[in-house]
Amino acid sequence: MGSNQAQSHDQAAGSPKSPSPVAFHAACSSATCMKCGGPTAYPPEPVWSEVSPPPNYRPIRAPAINMPPNHSQQEIMLTPVPQARKVEVVSPPYNFEAPAKRIQSVDDIRRFQESETCKNFLGFIVALSESVRGHKISDPCHESATVSSIVSIMETLIKWIDEIPPVQQSSRYGNYSFREWQNRLEENGQSLMLQILSGDLHRAVVEILPYFLDSFGNSSRIDYGTGHETNFVAWFYCLARIGLIAEEDYHAVVCRAFVKYLELMRKLQMVYCLEPAGSHGVWGLDDYHFMPFIFGSSQLIDHKYMKPKSIHNDDILENFANEYMYLSCIAFVKKVKKGLFAEHSPLLDDISGVPNWKKVNGGLLKMYKVEVLEKVPIMQHFLFGWLIKWE
Repeated sequence: MGSNQAQSHDQAAGSPKSPSPVAFHAACSSATCMKCGGPTAYPPEPVWSEVSPPPNYRPIRAPAINMPPNHSQQEIMLTPVPQARKVEVVSPPYNFEAPAKRIQSVDDIRRFQESETCKNFLGFIVALSESVRGHKISDPCHESATVSSIVSIMETLIKWIDEIPPVQQSSRYGNYSFREWQNRLEENGQSLMLQILSGDLHRAVVEILPYFLDSFGNSSRIDYGTGHETNFVAWFYCLARIGLIAEEDYHAVVCRAFVKYLELMRKLQMVYCLEPAGSHGVWGLDDYHFMPFIFGSSQLIDHKYMKPKSIHNDDILENFANEYMYLSCIAFVKKVKKGLFAEHSPLLDDISGVPNWKKVNGGLLKMYKVEVLEKVPIMQHFLFGWLIKWE
C-alpha cells in the first residue's frame, strides 16, 4: 500500500462505508474540493473505510528489476548498481594451483558476497560492459594476439560440431553426441590453452583450464546455463589477472571473443539440443544466457533511435541483430519459442517498457549479482584457486 493511500485510509478510518462506483465517478465528474466545496482541476480522492480498504498498488508495468513474486525483488531493488574495477595483475613468483569448489551453503555465499574477490570479479564484468558502450559489433577495435587466439580456439570448437553430428534418438533434449564433443574438448584442452600461454605462464594451465572446460555445458546432464557462462567470463578474468588481457583489449574481448563464444554456444544448443540448466523457465531472460543481455544493453546506451521498446519491431531485429547482442538474443528467443512474446518471455517484455538502455543495463547488472553470483545452486560449482581466491 502506498504512503498516500495509507494516509487516506487512516484519515478516513471513521467513515461509515466506502463509496459506490457510481458515487465515485460522480464525485470525479463534479471536480469540486472535498474540503471547501470549491472547483478543482483534479478529481477528489476516494474515501475508504476499514471494512473496505484501498486495493494494493499494482503498477501497469512493473519495473524491469522487479521480477515475479518468487524472485529476490527486494534484494535486487536494494542492491546498488555495481561499479567497474581495475584488474590487479599478478606478478612472479607464480603460485598457480588447481582450483576447487568452496561454496556449499548460504553462509558461504554471504562470505563470497562480502569478499574483495566477488567485488573485483563483478567489477571486471562491469568494465567489459562499459568498454562496448555505444559500439556496434563490427566497429573497429584493438585486437591483441591473445584475443585473436581465443577467436581461433572458438572457431576450432565450432568446426568440431560439424565433425560430430548429432545421433538419431527418441528424446527431445540432450543429444548424446554432445558427450563426444566434450570428450574431444577435454583431450585437447591443454594444447588449446598453450596457444595462449607462453614462457613462465605455461604453468597457469593447471589453474585456468578447469574454468575453460566447464564453460560449455555439462556432459553428464547435457545441459548449459548461466553458471557455465560465468565460468567462461571467469576464464577471461584469469587471463586478465596474469596480464594476457589488458584494459585496451576489453572492447575486442566482448565484440570479438565473446561474440564468437556466443555463436559457438548457440550452435551447441541447437545441434545437440542442450537442456537449460537451472532455467527460471518462463520468467528467465533467456533459457541459457545472461551476459549478452548485459553487454548488449550497454551497446545500445544513448542510441538515437533504438529504445528498449524497439525489440518489438521485427524490422529492427532483422536489420540490426548482427550488430547488437541484445537484439540478437531477442531474435533468437523469438525464433525458438512460439506464441505471444509477452507470454513466453514476460520478463523481457517487461524490460522493454523501461525508458532507456542505461536503466536496463544497471538493472541487469544488479539482477546478475543477486540471481547468479548469490545463488547457491549456481555458485556451488564455481572454482577458487590462486587467481580467484577464496577469502
